[in-house]
Amino acid sequence: MSKEIDESADFDTRAVRAGTQRSQFNEHSEALFLTSSFVFDSAAQAAARFSGAEAGNVYSRFTNPTVTMFEQRLASLEGAEDCMATASGMAAIMATCLATLRAGDHVICAANVFGATIQLFSNLLARFGIAVTYVDATDIGAWRAAATANTRLLYCETPSNPLMELVDLTQFGHFGRAIGAVSVVDNCFCTPALQRPLEFGIDVVIHSATKYLDGQGRVLGGAVLGSRAFIRDQLLPVLRSSGPSLSPFNAWVLLKGLETLAIRMRAQSAAAQALAEWLERQAGVARVYFPGLQSHPQAALARQQQSQAGAVVAFEVKAGNSNPVSQRERAWRVIDAVRTMSITANLGDTRSTITHPATTTHGRIAQADRERAGISEALIRVAVGLESVDDLKRDLEHALGSGAHADSRHD
Repeated sequence: MSKEIDESADFDTRAVRAGTQRSQFNEHSEALFLTSSFVFDSAAQAAARFSGAEAGNVYSRFTNPTVTMFEQRLASLEGAEDCMATASGMAAIMATCLATLRAGDHVICAANVFGATIQLFSNLLARFGIAVTYVDATDIGAWRAAATANTRLLYCETPSNPLMELVDLTQFGHFGRAIGAVSVVDNCFCTPALQRPLEFGIDVVIHSATKYLDGQGRVLGGAVLGSRAFIRDQLLPVLRSSGPSLSPFNAWVLLKGLETLAIRMRAQSAAAQALAEWLERQAGVARVYFPGLQSHPQAALARQQQSQAGAVVAFEVKAGNSNPVSQRERAWRVIDAVRTMSITANLGDTRSTITHPATTTHGRIAQADRERAGISEALIRVAVGLESVDDLKRDLEHALGSGAHADSRHD
């Protein structure tokens, strides 16, 4: 097999061709290797492959040509030395934790991360004697104040899900190095098309490839990227033994998704910008959360770290009163009234989606944790797809109007 291009090519070219390897059949599109195992030329070669003395495929739980092509392409786009793919984004987070933590260690995590991540840190890791402290992601002083002698891992999303808060990547990476902790950034919302955390000194990047890397809501996948030493010496033993493997078929789909990543992210981000600006002018909207707005408290930081603001917009609807039940009812009425957007908690699709974070993505975490993260019952999250932005505006205009009329009848 031979590689298609070198690393001097531009991002868009590498998104299409990086990592490509051709078999003896010289296929143009990447081959899909649906096999669980591989045949060796001799018993000696099998022994050498299993011991790691000879490079090559052994077993598809941890080595498969199609998965390797996906890993190499994504590593090229993120500017990482190496990458390991996983079955999902949550599997990527768990594998990273297993590779870096042991009983008695301490994690500092941003308070505004995805609900399942909080469940993982607070419930599962706690069973093994690993402590976690949640902090305001935007305040580097809060990170410093939370550090202990046992702090081994720092974790954040930037932008965060769903309030679009940012972490200063340069400060975050510097802080991790200063205390000897591994800095981990979930780059799901931006992808390497808009932001490359490793360039700011971050140690490890996490992806839910299920989202924008696929881009069409088809398969599950995840990835961990970082130095070759971290990926091969710390992460690979975890993946090899615990088995959160990415299937070759899913890797093949994700490879095709990466080919259109840049053009999708540019178009969806531009549409999200237009929709966010429009939402700020709507009478039924109390507040809009989007890093591309001048009203966002970290708009300047977004311009420093990201080439565009991303494709996720969150907003709070105006309710008749501050009662959480009334806020939820108002938000649900708006969501139920949409005609074009899909009501689903997934994001990163070419089809726009809409959800109520307090009862979906963050519904299983404690109310106190939601309040700490700033996730109110009035909050709605929209992941902008590739439909006409004018149609999306009309959809939300109708939905906001329907909800307002229902409010007036209710009151």
